[in-house]
Amino acid sequence: MESSTHLPSVLIVDDDPKLRDYLARGLGESGYATRTAADGESALDALREAPADIVLLDVMLPDMHGWDVLTAMREEGLGAPVIFVTARDALDERIRGLRLGGDDYVVKPFALTELLARIEAVLRRDERSLVARVGDLEIDHRHGRVTRAEQTLDLTRTELGLLRRLAEAGGRAVSRSDLLTAVWGIDFDPGTNIVDVHIRRLRQKVDAPFERPLVHTVRGEGYALEDRG
Repeated sequence: MESSTHLPSVLIVDDDPKLRDYLARGLGESGYATRTAADGESALDALREAPADIVLLDVMLPDMHGWDVLTAMREEGLGAPVIFVTARDALDERIRGLRLGGDDYVVKPFALTELLARIEAVLRRDERSLVARVGDLEIDHRHGRVTRAEQTLDLTRTELGLLRRLAEAGGRAVSRSDLLTAVWGIDFDPGTNIVDVHIRRLRQKVDAPFERPLVHTVRGEGYALEDRG
């Protein structure tokens, strides 16, 4: 493990010790502070202990799927950007990783120079999008905090996940199936109204105490987060 108080920090999550060491050494020589984790739960514990600027996440881990690690991160407000680094190169796998909230997807084997370029690109994007604003609503992605009219909103992990996905859409409608995938990691219809139930709870906190609503129902399409005032 390498560390620095002033370098961008990278958490490397992979069950292959040789790859972990290779990435830690290569990234360290390129100006990054690195930490490593061999499984999903260790990765989550590391992020709870100290945030990372970016996470390199393998999809196939011994204790849980990489998709589940990302879902848990988003639910807990562990807002570091994620690059999947995996041997799974099927198109549907890459699409799923990105739809779940991954920021990029690198297929093994890869050149370290390519990975470094992708890390730099993601970090540049992340710097521009640490805080999302919709009207008087602010979502601090890095710290998982939400305020409206300068009042802190006490959201559950699920509510925060829903709000983040709606904010990412930039005012466009987000379907229920999209929300199921992004927040619960479900890519099929569970036959329940779980999305609608949690949207109602979200509205009670985000909209009800304030003058105008920001969470809107878009008939036949889903929900949108937009300031229509």
